[in-house]
Amino acid sequence: MKALIMSVKTGYGHHSTGQAIIECLAEKGIESEMLDTFDYINSMLCETIDNGYLFSTKNFPEVYGKAYDLLDKRVEPYKRFSPISVISKLVSHKLRDYIVEYSPDVIVCTHSFACMVVTYLKEKEIVDCPTIGIVTDFTVHPFWESTDMDYYVTADSLLNNQMQRKGIAVEKILPLGIPIKRKFLTKIPKKEARAMLHIENCRTILVMMGSMGFGNLKKQLEAIDALDVDMQVLCVCGKNEKVKKEIERHKWNKKIITYGFVDNVEVLMDAADCIITKPGGLTTSELLAKRLPAIIMNPIPGQEDRNMQFLVNNGAAIACNDTFGIDEALFELFSHNWRLRLLKLSVSRLGKPKSTLDLCDFIENLIKQKRDTKNN
Repeated sequence: MKALIMSVKTGYGHHSTGQAIIECLAEKGIESEMLDTFDYINSMLCETIDNGYLFSTKNFPEVYGKAYDLLDKRVEPYKRFSPISVISKLVSHKLRDYIVEYSPDVIVCTHSFACMVVTYLKEKEIVDCPTIGIVTDFTVHPFWESTDMDYYVTADSLLNNQMQRKGIAVEKILPLGIPIKRKFLTKIPKKEARAMLHIENCRTILVMMGSMGFGNLKKQLEAIDALDVDMQVLCVCGKNEKVKKEIERHKWNKKIITYGFVDNVEVLMDAADCIITKPGGLTTSELLAKRLPAIIMNPIPGQEDRNMQFLVNNGAAIACNDTFGIDEALFELFSHNWRLRLLKLSVSRLGKPKSTLDLCDFIENLIKQKRDTKNN
């Protein structure tokens, strides 16, 4: 049994989702490998697109957001001759030989562009195995309407209406949750997680702003530090060494523990009573799986805006802005128990810690059904 995972290197989430699926399939004895669609077509193109995405979202977020909004307003169910479909056809020939040689039993795509390429190859009968597309945010991105996959994985059934507006039949939708790594499946008791991190067993706030350390972290920490509430703060600065050093040099009233790029986010989440974060699709899925109440700030305009709206509209997070600061949000949570209880209830409903396992069970059954049909 073989699965091909097709991804696109724009940000961190798409590849991480694919890797989570590969690890889970391996435990089931299913061979799989990940193909970066852009990188295979042209490695220079891949780096240009990835660097361009990071540059635009960090330096020109409003421009990126406006472009996203324009694309999002187009509701055009799959058309063979739409401009984006034509582009996918032009590059698909480079992937044809790879797919034929690998001969997968199922293809899973973690990005809409990869799905468009597979859609065209299905039309040409080059791909004859089941296909699955994964929507990696709590919204349905532009261009999913230009795909025609057998199944679509979404973060929650609450997105079914958006999917149907894109022309995708509800029978194709699998609201299993965005696949995340197995380490988010189980929850460590707070006291134990704090002992693992060698920190005090007291009220703990986790602050994370993405792998690049987006946002004015020091300013937000100053607002937290001035709040008359006892707590310690775990601050993940990602790859932003400059910000990390600036925070470490500052004198704080509260205990603020800084980290660079970490690989134990699951332990940090288990140690925390609340997380303050940007609403990336993967981070959102992970915090929901860990049943962790969230305060959202600094969303990148576009999909992260919509992730934030999803969380707030469904009672799973508090959103901060210029008129409602981080200190107000923390005051609400820790001075009024009912407010925290409401968040925890919604987070518990939306969290899907078994998302990857459920998807891989589905993939395994799909492959078996296909082989049984061939044998009969």
